[in-house]
Amino acid sequence: MKRSEINAIIQEVKQFIEAQNFHLPPFAYWSLDDWRSKGEECREIVDAGLGWDIVDFGSGNYRESGLALFTIRNGVWDDERYPKTYCEKLLIVGEGQVTPAHHHILKTEDIICRSGGNLLIEVRNASPRGELLDTPVIVSIDGAVREFAAGDIVRLEPGESITLEPYNHHRFWGEEGRGTALVGEVSTVNDDVGDNIFIPEVPRFTETDEDEPPLHLLCNDYAKFGILT
Repeated sequence: MKRSEINAIIQEVKQFIEAQNFHLPPFAYWSLDDWRSKGEECREIVDAGLGWDIVDFGSGNYRESGLALFTIRNGVWDDERYPKTYCEKLLIVGEGQVTPAHHHILKTEDIICRSGGNLLIEVRNASPRGELLDTPVIVSIDGAVREFAAGDIVRLEPGESITLEPYNHHRFWGEEGRGTALVGEVSTVNDDVGDNIFIPEVPRFTETDEDEPPLHLLCNDYAKFGILT
């Protein structure tokens, strides 16, 4: 993706989040110069991968297959410096904008449709060998146990949530005609480098064509720009 496109998406997403009366932490608005003025007090942000995450999953078409995320808090597996055992993210999901099918090996997550449009989630089970199964999918929706057939689509309206455990394979998108959805994710510690199993495989992070300076750094930009290295 071009940096100019990423900058435009972040600007659009910030306006949407503000319109939903949700507030991001101060580091969401730091410039590159702001980052370069920081020291070790910000180490957790870098090591835990907090911050902006704009991805098109290699599709070349963010509006069709892409996602804007902001990781608000997170821990780091097997690192005693970071005692958090949980993660919180904000996801902005457009109408018909698909996040490709994937599952996690370690992470259990609640996906919460907070406001705006509705969220559609296709569910299936996967095996530890990476096989997609046709077995019934058992999930919790706001504390109530529900059973779905493989490939069923769960519809979440604002205020509703679903719990997805390891090997619950899923893809999701915003329902057409309902507007952009503001979605929350609350989970165990998140590892976007090693704990996303996409079938078929797609890139988790997007390579950036630096056609203009960054408005705000992405979580995978810190090393690239020499932040706390």
